[in-house]
Amino acid sequence: MDSLDKAQVLLLCDLCQRAPLQSHCELCHINLCKTTHRNIVNCEKCDIPVCSTCISSGKHHGHIITDILQKLTSKTKDLEIDLQELEKRIHPTYKDIALDLNSEKESLEKHYEKLTTAVTKQGEDWYREIIIIVNKQKSEIDEMKSKHLAVLNKQEKEIKQITSDVRECILDLKKILDSNDVSLTSGYKSRNAEFRSLPPKVNVSLPSFSSLQINTEQLHQMFGSISPLSITTEEHGYTMKTPEAVTSPPVKPLLDKPELITTIDTEYNKLYSVTCLSDEEIWTRGQDKIMKLNLQGKVLKSIQTKSRNEPRDIAVTKSGDLVYTDSYTRSVCIVNNKQRQEVIRLQGWRPRNVYSTSYGEILVNMVSDDNKQSKVVRYLTSTEKQTIQFDSEGKPIFSSGNLKYISENRNLDICVADYEAKAVVVVNQAGKLLFRYTGHPSTDRGSFYPVGITTDSQSPILIADKINSCIHILDLDGQFFCYIDNCNLEFPLGLCVDTSDNLFVAEYDSGYVKKIKYM
Repeated sequence: MDSLDKAQVLLLCDLCQRAPLQSHCELCHINLCKTTHRNIVNCEKCDIPVCSTCISSGKHHGHIITDILQKLTSKTKDLEIDLQELEKRIHPTYKDIALDLNSEKESLEKHYEKLTTAVTKQGEDWYREIIIIVNKQKSEIDEMKSKHLAVLNKQEKEIKQITSDVRECILDLKKILDSNDVSLTSGYKSRNAEFRSLPPKVNVSLPSFSSLQINTEQLHQMFGSISPLSITTEEHGYTMKTPEAVTSPPVKPLLDKPELITTIDTEYNKLYSVTCLSDEEIWTRGQDKIMKLNLQGKVLKSIQTKSRNEPRDIAVTKSGDLVYTDSYTRSVCIVNNKQRQEVIRLQGWRPRNVYSTSYGEILVNMVSDDNKQSKVVRYLTSTEKQTIQFDSEGKPIFSSGNLKYISENRNLDICVADYEAKAVVVVNQAGKLLFRYTGHPSTDRGSFYPVGITTDSQSPILIADKINSCIHILDLDGQFFCYIDNCNLEFPLGLCVDTSDNLFVAEYDSGYVKKIKYM
């Protein structure tokens, strides 16, 4: 039964040809008015609205007939119950599962690092005699780690997809309830039973290294062994949340007044970028061909670009290698132990800003040679994996400007500070546009000029506003939190955060990096 209240052309009742139609029989397709000819009931067996003409025809002989309003009332109540369950139980449960998987992935790295350290120490003691065994067992660890991570990534992807489906289902149900559209309500099919069936939980017995006393005569047997990686699934490992148990993940509170911890003089005349190697070590790049590794104001290492040109941007990989872009040679290079290796060479495009993701991929912003197009490309080593350039309507997501700092949050959303567009553009992992932030609407600071961008462990987005000399803090959905504007910032440009959520700000004119505690 279709509601035609909003039809642009007035349609009349098929029986009286006077009153506007209000009902439609899905079986015989007759249109009926609201007053004298509104004879629509619901056939329970066929589960469709039908008119009195269809009932008398004998096609529904013996079927249970109910009042259509009673049927719609019952359906509406079912919709409300499903919506409440989706919002209060099913959706929070999948969100918690995703958080658990993310936490497990974070602890996974530390465990395997300890495992590798134990094997390495044992190998150093007996290096000359057992180097072959050491390398073999390291390889076993890496292989198990990859399998372990692959299993978690697979389940995390599945959970995110289901969570997205649940979210969409919630929105659809709300639209149906808000629309009062009889046709949509009648045709609703619940998916809650599908969502109640939670995925099996993956249980992993983490491998460990068992060292033995060294005996040169029985070196191979005595060196030690690594327990095998054990991966199983537990059908009922997860339990559905009760509404009372729904909680939000812990959030670090923001300081009322951020504190300036230290100021580091990089000795650059103009400073563009800063990126964290550790909580104390930072890489910086300025207006020359040298990139510097700095520890508490002391330069530990200086690296010159392979082409002797000024690098466009820098980043640090998960393994601790330095990545830089060279627009002059159209290349992206990685520095490992002072060895500079070109991993990407472009044609028709020039690389600009760069970011290394949590999964070891590289995101590169690039502009076309004619400066009319811009895109973000995801690489795994030198292999192009994804291109983000247009929205669902085929319109450019980014401006054609050269300056676009990039970051990624814990949800794997890609956050781009588009300076020319005066906006922060956020897309999800698939490249779908999520939102744009163009500055706080009630501000009297003037235009928004976003440059450096980073995200912290809680996923808020921090953006350097160069002209207004402040830092904007947004939540995961792009809602404004607050400013950092009390640390005497002057033309902030590059940003990064360490593992303790301390913020490093590269000041363009002064050449200083300021370390700020804001949580």
